[in-house]
Amino acid sequence: MNKKNLAGVIVSLLIFVGSFLLTGTAAAYWNVAALLVVLSGLVAAMLLSYPVSHVKNAFMVARNTYLNGSVTSEEIVNTLLDLSVKSKVDGVLSLERNENSDISTFLKSGLMLLVDNYKEDEIRETLNVEMAFFNLRRQQSERFFLTMARTAPAFGVAGSVIGLIGLLMGINDTAVILKNIPVAFISTLYGLVLSHLIFSPIAENINYSTRAELLNQKLVLEGVVAISKEQNSYKLERKLVSFLSPSQRAGKTETLRKIRRKYVQKLQEPLETVGEDASPDLLKDATEAA
Repeated sequence: MNKKNLAGVIVSLLIFVGSFLLTGTAAAYWNVAALLVVLSGLVAAMLLSYPVSHVKNAFMVARNTYLNGSVTSEEIVNTLLDLSVKSKVDGVLSLERNENSDISTFLKSGLMLLVDNYKEDEIRETLNVEMAFFNLRRQQSERFFLTMARTAPAFGVAGSVIGLIGLLMGINDTAVILKNIPVAFISTLYGLVLSHLIFSPIAENINYSTRAELLNQKLVLEGVVAISKEQNSYKLERKLVSFLSPSQRAGKTETLRKIRRKYVQKLQEPLETVGEDASPDLLKDATEAA
């Protein structure tokens, strides 16, 4: 979650909670019995629906989508262009120890396939399988939170029924009525808040981050295949920028020029140390290849 989103969430929650405080009876919205009814019902339904390992994994996925900053498609494109030029200058084996691969485990997997001399169809098959199972795992986590969002209001209503039954049983006793009325109403509030403020947004965020990650993985797949075919870097650039929005495409050609310039300067350094008699053939060939 970026800083703007976090600031928006904090301000919105302060306003939300403040609206309850403005009534002057904030303590009335806290009821342990109502909370226990909703939470205990949710936990029971959760454990009846999913194994504990899946529950733990779903919460871990939710945490990672909020806490771990995702790599942008623009960064992926820049990295792939850099790797494309590097593979032509230093050879494919040099990609194994490239520090840029750390931005994505999927990219690291693709580079290892290149280093291991996988063919184009083998690279596509391997990475497509990895993408499919990544999507499946994320869908399972998303479905878990959607189930919780659908179930929470039901247990809120169950708490209301319990409160109403207690109220009717003590219809002639004012103390009993006052004790059960909060349970009857507040449990419904708890169920709605848990559903629409907690579980539904988490499920939607998992869905959004999954779509963004799959786009990045598709970028990596096309980039790795192009590198394996030693495709011209400018052709690769035109292919990869088609994945980006119009606002993200600006300056990509200039970025590729800077990358090429970096590797050309790297090649010039050892030639300068040898002297003017050094053959320029290596520099010329490598520059044209990049």
